[in-house]
Amino acid sequence: MVSKKQARDKKQFAGRKARKVRVGVLFGGKSGEHEISLLSAQSVMRAMDQDKYDIIPIGITSEGRWLTGGDPLKALTGGQVTMHKLLEAPVVHHSASEVSRALVPGARPSRVPPVDVIFPVLHGPMGEDGTVQGLFELADIPYVGAGVAASAVGMDKAVMKDVFRAHGLPVAPYLAILRSAWEHDPTAVMAQIEAQLGFPCFVKPANLGSSVGITKVHGLVELDAALVEAASFDRKLVVEAAVPQAREIECSVLGNDNPIASVPGEIKPGREFYDYEAKYFDENTELIIPAPISDELAGRVRDLAVRAFCVVDCAGMARVDFLLSAETGELYVSELNTIPGFTAVSMYPKLWEASGVSYPELIDRLIELALERHRDKKRSRTVRDANSPR
Repeated sequence: MVSKKQARDKKQFAGRKARKVRVGVLFGGKSGEHEISLLSAQSVMRAMDQDKYDIIPIGITSEGRWLTGGDPLKALTGGQVTMHKLLEAPVVHHSASEVSRALVPGARPSRVPPVDVIFPVLHGPMGEDGTVQGLFELADIPYVGAGVAASAVGMDKAVMKDVFRAHGLPVAPYLAILRSAWEHDPTAVMAQIEAQLGFPCFVKPANLGSSVGITKVHGLVELDAALVEAASFDRKLVVEAAVPQAREIECSVLGNDNPIASVPGEIKPGREFYDYEAKYFDENTELIIPAPISDELAGRVRDLAVRAFCVVDCAGMARVDFLLSAETGELYVSELNTIPGFTAVSMYPKLWEASGVSYPELIDRLIELALERHRDKKRSRTVRDANSPR
């Protein structure tokens, strides 16, 4: 005999099955990776199965205004991109505070459409660093990808490397330097870098991606300009010793508590290193999938990728980047990206495609993982029972 609760649950499930899942795709943002986010969002929305999903595009301008209705992607690209099957409605501007109020359960105005799950395709600060993830947590909305803590750790290269090192993962020698320390005594900072790391080395903003603000420094003469460049993007800088004859190896990870890793791939940049231009515009950059490495080494890459994913308590997706020294054979974990690029040439989806998971299937799985993680969170108690032991 079917209980009333079972009948109600069955009816609710049937209702969910009957309608499409409303997916809010969030893109743009206030970071140096704004343009890459637009390219990623374009690819994601084009690949989504419109028989399964109602796509709700949500854009964020470089100034922090939120755009809903109509075609925010077209608005942010100056009309260069036209999405099909979107409502022919005017784009509506909102402030971040208006959106925050709109997301509060039971208080959503009709102009900000409710969604079942958010798919953030934001790269860099104010999107990949735990800020919007915290907003979604407060609003109790399922979202694709890492939670607040993992997002914050994954964004801050200095903290990330500290965590990796604490868990025994191999990382290249590095220093974390505050912009204020550099501005107070640049001579001392440069002397420390020269003494502890030597040259060549890489100078980076701690909280940015897509190689924005990164400089390869070959000697003391170049160091000052590199530090000035990185400090223009962030208050914290990371200086990292260059791995001898480094090969760029990348591996994609997918899952929640039991993640799996893709086949590794290798990137051969068309420039001296894998900088912004090499990543997105240089036709001489090669993506080699699978990476031409031994089966044993490929297995180690996959193992380290999953370990890196787990030690920061990541969820949904991540791309883990490695540096392999062609001179010494040593393998180093470089960084973990919690919202990796999703453009047509991005390694994260291409590595999964080579591993047997197509782009549309990957999007399906990421949405399923977001809903699964949200259901698991709802199992946790938020109020202590009066009869519970103290």
